[in-house]
Amino acid sequence: MPPAKDEGRAALLAALTCYTLWGLFPIYMHALGRAGVSPLEITAQRAAWAVLWAGALVLVARKQGDLARILHEPRTLGLLLGSAILISINWLLYVVAVNSGRTLEASLGYYINPLLNMAAGALFFRDRIDRFGMTAIALATVGVAVQTAAVGHPPLLSLGLAFSFCGYGLIRKQVRADAETGLLVETAILAVPATLYVVWLQRQGLGHLGSSPAATALLLLSGPLTIAPLALFSWAARRISLVWLGFIQFVAPTLQFFVGVASGEAFTPLKAVAFAFIWIGAGVFAFGAWRRTRRLANA
Repeated sequence: MPPAKDEGRAALLAALTCYTLWGLFPIYMHALGRAGVSPLEITAQRAAWAVLWAGALVLVARKQGDLARILHEPRTLGLLLGSAILISINWLLYVVAVNSGRTLEASLGYYINPLLNMAAGALFFRDRIDRFGMTAIALATVGVAVQTAAVGHPPLLSLGLAFSFCGYGLIRKQVRADAETGLLVETAILAVPATLYVVWLQRQGLGHLGSSPAATALLLLSGPLTIAPLALFSWAARRISLVWLGFIQFVAPTLQFFVGVASGEAFTPLKAVAFAFIWIGAGVFAFGAWRRTRRLANA
C-alpha cells in the first residue's frame, strides 16, 4: 500500500480516536464527581497538570523556537490570554453540565458549535454561507427554540459551551502560533491561578489530591486526557480533508448524548424533537461541506 494512503488511514484513525476520547469524557467527569471533586477543583487540577504535558508536547514536536517567538510578541500573548480565559470558561461549564446531570445539554452545545462557527466566519471574516449553511443554521435555531420550550428556559449551558468554544476558535484563528505552543502558553497562563487554588484547597484540607488512591489517580489523569486528544487532532488535521473532520467532529457530541441517556437523564419527546432539528441541521452542514469539496475537486 502506498505510504500516502497508509498515512491517510492513520490520520483518520487519529481523528476518530480524538473525538471518541472527547465524546467519552463525561464518564471520566462522572467518576471525579462521585469521588467528591467539585467542578472548580476539576477545572483547576486540569489546568495545573495539563501545562506539564503541553510542555512535553512542545519538546517532542521541537517547537521551542516558535515558543520563544511568542514570548516576545505582546499582541500574541494578549490574544492567548483571551483564549485561555475562554477555554477555562468552556471547561468549567462542561464539568458543571456533566456533573449536574445535564450531559444532554452539553452534547447539544457541541452540536451547535460548528454551525455557530460557520455564522461567526461569515460575520467576522466575510466567509460565504451557501443555502446548505443557511438551512443548517435555521434548523439549529429551531432546535434551540424547541429545547427552550422543553426545559422551560433557554439552554444557557448549551449556548455557553457553544459560544465560549466558538470565541476560543475565533481568537486562535488570529494567533500566529502552532497548536502545541499556543496550548502551552494558554495552560501556563491558567496554571498560575489554578495551582494557587489547588494549593489553597490542599492546605485547607478540602482538596482531593491524596485523599484516596482513586481520586488521586483520576486527578493525575486530567493532564494527559486534556493534551492527548489535542495532539491527535493537531496531527490528523494536517493530513486529512476538512470534510472528513467535519463529519467526524459530530462523533463527540453523539457519544456524549448516549452517555447522558445511559446515565438516566430525562429525554422527553419535546427534547427528542429539539435534537432532531439539531441532528438534521448537522447533517445538512456535513452534506454541504462534502458538496463544496467535490466541486473544488472537479474544478
